[in-house]
Amino acid sequence: MKFELESIDRGSRARAGMLHTDHGSIPTPIFMPVGTAGSVKAVHQRELETDIDAKIILGNTYHLYLRPGIELLEQVGGLHQFNGWKRPILTDSGGYQVYSLAANRKIKEEGVTFKSHIDGSNHFFSPERVMDIERSIGADIIMAFDECTPYPCEYSYAKKSMELTHRWLQRCVNRVNETQPKYGYEQALFPIVQGSVYKDLRQQSAEVIASQNQPGNAIGGLSVGEPHELMYEMTEWVCGILPENKPRYLMGVGTPENILECIALGIDMFDCVMPTRNARNGMLFTTQGIINIRNEKWKNDTSAIDEMLGGYSSTFYSKAYLRHLIINKEILGAQIASIHNLTFYLWLVRQAREQIQAGTFADWKTTMVKKVSQRL
Repeated sequence: MKFELESIDRGSRARAGMLHTDHGSIPTPIFMPVGTAGSVKAVHQRELETDIDAKIILGNTYHLYLRPGIELLEQVGGLHQFNGWKRPILTDSGGYQVYSLAANRKIKEEGVTFKSHIDGSNHFFSPERVMDIERSIGADIIMAFDECTPYPCEYSYAKKSMELTHRWLQRCVNRVNETQPKYGYEQALFPIVQGSVYKDLRQQSAEVIASQNQPGNAIGGLSVGEPHELMYEMTEWVCGILPENKPRYLMGVGTPENILECIALGIDMFDCVMPTRNARNGMLFTTQGIINIRNEKWKNDTSAIDEMLGGYSSTFYSKAYLRHLIINKEILGAQIASIHNLTFYLWLVRQAREQIQAGTFADWKTTMVKKVSQRL
C-alpha cells in the first residue's frame, strides 16, 4: 500500500492525498461506509459503487468470525469474493465490539474471552488469532487488536489499557510479519492510538504507534461519549505527533460537522454507522441541513429529497413520499434514506478534497459546518 500526500490547505492542517491498494486507489479525505457483516445495511453493492461511489467499505472481524464464519470465507476466497465488492475493504479488529460486550468478556494479557451475542457460546480472541482471522477475511487494510476504553475512565485504567494495547500491537505486528496474505494481494496493518482523553497518554501512544512504521495509523477510543471539544483536542494533539507521510484514520467519527472539523485537524479517513442508522430512523443529512423526515411539516412536500446533491434516490423521490414510507416502516424507505445519506457523506468529503486542493478549505469549512448542522 502506498500513500501520496498531494496538498495541504493553507489555512488549516487539512490534507488531500491518494491511497493506493491492490483493489484500487482511494482519494482522501474519505468516508468509509460501514458494512459490519459484509453488507452496508439496506444498500446493494451496485448502488454503493455507481450511485454512492464509495471508494472503500468496512467489514468487522468479530461479526464475520461469528457469521458466516471463517471456514466459509476461506472456501470462497475471502470477503471480496463472498460479497462481490471489487474495491478496497478495511476490517476493524473487533476490539470495539468486544469492549461493548462489557458484561460478557474477560480481558487478560493473553487476550479476551467473550460470549457470543448470538447464542452465548464462549470464544477467545488473542492478537495472533485476530490477525489470522483478518488474513482469512482478506481486507486490504487490517486493524490491530486493541482495547477500547470507555468514557469517562480513570487515568490509571486508561494507562493500563493503553500499555496492554501496545503489547498486543507488538504481537499483531509479529504475527503479520510471520504470515502471508491468503489471496494474492497486499494487506496493510494499521495500529491504533489509545489513551482516552489524557494528553500525556495520547502522546505516549502516538509515539509508540508511529515508531512501528506501519503503512497507516488510526486514532481509536474517541467518539465514545466525550464532549466534541475534547475529541477535537485529542485529535489535534495526536495528528501533531503521527507522521505526515502516512494516512490517519479517526475511527467511528461521526456527524458531518465532526468530519469537517477533523479534516481541518489533519485526518484523512473516517467511518461511522450514523448515516445508515439515522437513515433507518428518518434522519436525513442534506446539502442544506438536517431533516427529520418523520415531522409533519414534510407530509405534503413534493419537492425532491435533495435536488442539489444529485443522484437517483435524492432527486427522483420526494420528501412526502419518503416520509410516507418511513412512517409506514416500508423497507424501501430505509433503502432510499440510506442511499441518500451515504451519497451526501461521500459528496461532503469530495467537496472538502476539492477545497483543499484549491487552497480554500478553511473559509469553506466555516460556512459548511453551519449549513450542514442546522435543523430544517
